[in-house]
Amino acid sequence: MISAMARYYYSSKHEADYLKQVSVYFLKKHGYFDTGFHSGTINWSRFGEETGKISIQSTLFGGEKYVRFIYTSTNRETGDKTDYDYNIQLTSSPCYFGGERYWFVCPFYSHGVYCGKRVGTLYLGDKYFACRHCNNLSWNSRNLGGITKSLGQVISEPDLEEMRLSIKKRQYRGKPTKRYLRFRRKEMKSFWQLRAMVGMLESRNSR
Repeated sequence: MISAMARYYYSSKHEADYLKQVSVYFLKKHGYFDTGFHSGTINWSRFGEETGKISIQSTLFGGEKYVRFIYTSTNRETGDKTDYDYNIQLTSSPCYFGGERYWFVCPFYSHGVYCGKRVGTLYLGDKYFACRHCNNLSWNSRNLGGITKSLGQVISEPDLEEMRLSIKKRQYRGKPTKRYLRFRRKEMKSFWQLRAMVGMLESRNSR
């Protein structure tokens, strides 16, 4: 388990959009849950330049279900490098039509209290990967003040991603399932909200 005296951030909520992250959706898409053992590397980049990487090893043997995170963190002030190597436990929920859906179990301790939340995405805070709540994060779209008051709470891409993961089947007897229809409605709402936000921001900047 990962422990710390306090959360990574203290003054105000930071934005999850710009942090390094690993999602079960990405791991599933790239075959990490297809066999008993799978390894690979995730590379992060911004504006065409690599900003970091992490080695991922998934183990699914019998009762052993976890993902191993191996990476190096560089202190921005001193330039010192620190190597990290730890396991993130996985849990699963059964799918209605067979198979399993995997989730991370957040390993973080805050003020001596273990999190243990079942989440679809983990974010790299100061040193360790943890859930959005333990990292005290918000979304960029929710920090736009009056804009979100006009448009309502904006649905972020990670939120939509977790909704996708929860869909057991898109169709049943030739018709879309209710859960899939709810997802599509939220997806369209998010699309139109973001378009409206861009228009409002452009209007403000042109004044």
